[in-house]
Amino acid sequence: MDKRKEANLRVRRQITDTLFALMQKKSLSEITVSEIVKGAGVARASFYRNYCSKEDVLVMLIRDVLDDFRSKLSPGQESFYTYENILLSFRYFHAYRTYLLDLYHSGFLSVVLEELNQFHESIEGTMPSSSIEKYQLYMYIGALCNTAMEWLLERDSATPEEMAQFFFRAIPSIPPPSGIR
Repeated sequence: MDKRKEANLRVRRQITDTLFALMQKKSLSEITVSEIVKGAGVARASFYRNYCSKEDVLVMLIRDVLDDFRSKLSPGQESFYTYENILLSFRYFHAYRTYLLDLYHSGFLSVVLEELNQFHESIEGTMPSSSIEKYQLYMYIGALCNTAMEWLLERDSATPEEMAQFFFRAIPSIPPPSGIR
């Protein structure tokens, strides 16, 4: 990676970490961009070169994590209903637990869920808006996100492997019987 990209990644990480540190003390609406850039030790122009708003910092973090997740999916295994991808999901939830819990406690879990919905739709492809497959996908995403957040709130009472096994057994991905739509 070239030095400019590395420097920009460092700036983005500093901004993100500073925003989350400030969110420990006060709500997002009370935090100013000036506080973020001062705490991050970066220029205001660096903030606006990377983000449109404070909320955009949160969205971009989630998208970056999801892009990394996509790169780790097994080739030909882009169906989210496989055990391997469920395990990978719980490993990512565990790895990013601090950010996720901060988002949860700040009332921004809906942002995570919306980004998860869009991400899964981009992988699964175009579906009719009222198709059973789309509803099945949303059910899966909601169940996965809720289960993972409750697990993280309990301070990791189980391993990612145990959670993946539980989830895979609890949410079978079987097609509906013929005649049922």
